[in-house]
Amino acid sequence: MSVDTRWYVIHTYSGYENKVKSNIEKIAENRKMQDKILEVKIPVEIVEDAESGKEIERKLFPGYVLVKVAVEFDKDNRPKMSDETWLLIRNTRGVTGFVGPENKAIPLTDEEVIRLGVEKRVVEVSYNVGDTVNIVDDMFDGFSGVVQEIDLDNNSVKVTVSALFGKETVVELELDQVELAE
Repeated sequence: MSVDTRWYVIHTYSGYENKVKSNIEKIAENRKMQDKILEVKIPVEIVEDAESGKEIERKLFPGYVLVKVAVEFDKDNRPKMSDETWLLIRNTRGVTGFVGPENKAIPLTDEEVIRLGVEKRVVEVSYNVGDTVNIVDDMFDGFSGVVQEIDLDNNSVKVTVSALFGKETVVELELDQVELAE
């Protein structure tokens, strides 16, 4: 059996997210289980408060906490966390259960993790502004264009493409949707 990691979603009492996060981290540390419970996250976004005009942190999913857990694969190649890890999380004060059918712990898929922005993908960029690139994904697959802007923080690149009838169009793509033209 190989060891890997997966993200799980746990449901908490509303308003207990921060307490649950710190309790899980503290218990994992006390029981020396940091190799089994690797990370605990509360997805947040920074928004401007309408009244004060100040930037504040707002929870994206109130009542939910994400936990990155070491898993093993069973004979059917399904990820499964250890019973000890499941009990630690499930018995943490403020946790009402795991998100999944019949309160069964089902990990997020890789696509869900990326879509939720839980983990950032690291993309190696081999092109610069002004370089000619080929688009290898999206509706412009097979087109080439010139890089106008690269935004590593948002995983995006703006490319000017000569589209239909020679009209130039600026398209925004993900970093791995283009490659340096040879």
